[in-house]
Amino acid sequence: MSYPVVAIVGRPNVGKSTLFNRIAGERISIVEDQPGITRDRIYSRGDWNGRPFHLIDTGGLEMGGKDEMLDHIRHQAELAIEEADVIIMLVNGSEGITAADEEVAHMLYRSKKHVVLGVNKIDHPKHVEALYEFYSLGFGDPIAVSAEHGSGTGDLLDEVVALFPEEEGEEEYDADTIRVCVIGRPNAGKSSLVNTILGEERVIVSSVAGTTRDAIDTPFTRDGQEYVLIDTAGIRKRGKVYESTEKYSVLRALKALERADVALIVIDGERGIAEQDKRIAGYAHEGGRACIFVVNKWDAVEKDESTMRRMEEEVRDHFHFMKYAPILFTSAKTGQRVHKVLPVVQQVAEQHALRVSTSALNDVIQHALIATQPPSDKGKRLRIQYATQVSVKPPLILLFVNDPEIMHFSYMRYLENRLREAFGFVGTPVRIGLRKKS
Repeated sequence: MSYPVVAIVGRPNVGKSTLFNRIAGERISIVEDQPGITRDRIYSRGDWNGRPFHLIDTGGLEMGGKDEMLDHIRHQAELAIEEADVIIMLVNGSEGITAADEEVAHMLYRSKKHVVLGVNKIDHPKHVEALYEFYSLGFGDPIAVSAEHGSGTGDLLDEVVALFPEEEGEEEYDADTIRVCVIGRPNAGKSSLVNTILGEERVIVSSVAGTTRDAIDTPFTRDGQEYVLIDTAGIRKRGKVYESTEKYSVLRALKALERADVALIVIDGERGIAEQDKRIAGYAHEGGRACIFVVNKWDAVEKDESTMRRMEEEVRDHFHFMKYAPILFTSAKTGQRVHKVLPVVQQVAEQHALRVSTSALNDVIQHALIATQPPSDKGKRLRIQYATQVSVKPPLILLFVNDPEIMHFSYMRYLENRLREAFGFVGTPVRIGLRKKS
């Protein structure tokens, strides 16, 4: 299911980034007491009363200026407005309505989107009277908030969530259909790979980065197995998401991942691994998707007898947190090894949905405990009394322990490795949760 999108907009220095960080639950946006700090859209995930959503922070809107950076900030905010299902317009309650606030309001009228008006910097009950003048902006009841202290943000989010679209029903595809998302930097050959897998020109292919504007679903059947290939716009580094043709690239790719079982992470073998590749892979890993690295354009790489081995070592080194993911070397242009993609997709999809019996799981955990003693703290040793698998896609193993605080990440990693040795879990993240046994 794709999550709703909430954008925070307003003139400079009204506290948008502070509110963004408050809702996201972490310090993501840079916060400084001067206008113009946030220049590009910043994405995060929020959740309120069990309703997850995407959250976008934007630069402050300054209308009528000729400065190039101000034009860019305004453009980025306009794109965020276009992407959003609900918009939080934030104003500064300590300064009252300004001409810039009114211009932002006029822009939002034209968008015809749902708008919730938040009046920030209402840090004391005596400041509540400042709300009344903001009724003139025409967005209903203004909501008093203090982004810095957190007061009023619950009321604000109640209004936002109430305006979300109806939750989507079941996917239109059968449960047995494997949904494959193709992600990667622009111009890595994603659309060419899709076309080669399908054996026909279903997606526009161009050497110009950013040709694919949106996520494109292509259902097909191969050897009796139903698939859906989801081709996405290339994910650019945030500072380079300028062009309007790429307005949906990052968000659409994240939304496509939400609908996928398997992520094909396409790396440009000719250009090599970049920092943005790690960010893209991180989206898939953190989202719990089964993953396959596809090093594309391998025909264009000058090779000797050890080139592939060196590249594989480089992938493992850069993506050390994803050693479970298979690596394929392909050329969408020549068709080299592309026939291997779907069999590996089917394998990792099966592993992603693998459910292990409780008895077999506990046998492996008990043998692991005997082989390597659990950690201890101040004389108290960790005891794992019981293990059970509570979900799939990705597999989630729940351990009942005497004290979760004693568990060390290195021992958690050791247990994961033992589970992989016993059951495979090829291509899929494995989540291990802890619960105190009463």
